[in-house]
Amino acid sequence: QVQLVESGGGLVQAGGSLRLSCAASGGIASINSMGWYRQVPGKQRELVASISSGGSANYLDSVKGRFTVSSDNAKKTVYLQMNSLKAEDTAVYYCNCNARVWGIFGWRDYWGQGTQVTVST
Repeated sequence: QVQLVESGGGLVQAGGSLRLSCAASGGIASINSMGWYRQVPGKQRELVASISSGGSANYLDSVKGRFTVSSDNAKKTVYLQMNSLKAEDTAVYYCNCNARVWGIFGWRDYWGQGTQVTVST
């Protein structure tokens, strides 16, 4: 059973910073990519940033230059450093892991429980 444990959300003033962490565990044979999505009520979940096992990163246009995604493959952990936060960054942030697990064929997406990020003005 794959588990993703997130930490680091909270309340911050506009212009401030937060760092999210997500550690994956539980029968993982190989990881293709890890990343972060976010969702606000009434809207679809959107990709914020992802990083492949080889280190290639992708970002939502609105966070480029402010957010940085990184990973520690040995620890199966992904991080999201969020700087210059804006009110519109307020959302529930979900960790995602695309991985193969022992005994199951193919790559699958796994999700964390979500962590609230609130940016006050």
